[in-house]
Amino acid sequence: MDLSPRTTGDSTSGQGATRARRRWLPMVIVAIAIVAGGVVVTRFLTSAIDYYCNVDEIGVRSGCDEGRRIRVQGVVVEGSLAKENGATTFDLSFHDKTVQVRYEGDPGGVFQECIPVVAHGRLQDDLFASDRIEVKHSNEYVEKNDSRMKESDEEAAACSVQQG
Repeated sequence: MDLSPRTTGDSTSGQGATRARRRWLPMVIVAIAIVAGGVVVTRFLTSAIDYYCNVDEIGVRSGCDEGRRIRVQGVVVEGSLAKENGATTFDLSFHDKTVQVRYEGDPGGVFQECIPVVAHGRLQDDLFASDRIEVKHSNEYVEKNDSRMKESDEEAAACSVQQG
């Protein structure tokens, strides 16, 4: 058995280069996975962020801009509810500001005039194109936005008094 050190001219020197490549390959794969994961998470979070805005905050508060996907809270204006060509249109009001909403379909449930609702969608040319209507607020929303809920309930009560 030969125990003398190997020289650089030996045929086994190619193994060192192979070992170096083997060390870098897992690091490159992990780096690619981290970058891909970051892109996926960033895209998901960007699409998942829908700002809650009152009607009077559209175009005023940061995040409540035209063209951006938002959730708009307000009270359905009495006498504004109409159904045409499979779509439901109505006016949504809050603090004396109003926006017209077009929802493709029938909101169903307990949806009616003079109740607070949240419409999900985008404002496009002074028309809020909604793809989802929430009539009852989630408990999480109520906890975080107690003052908004009180104001909205007061406006809905005022609308109901006018109706009666």
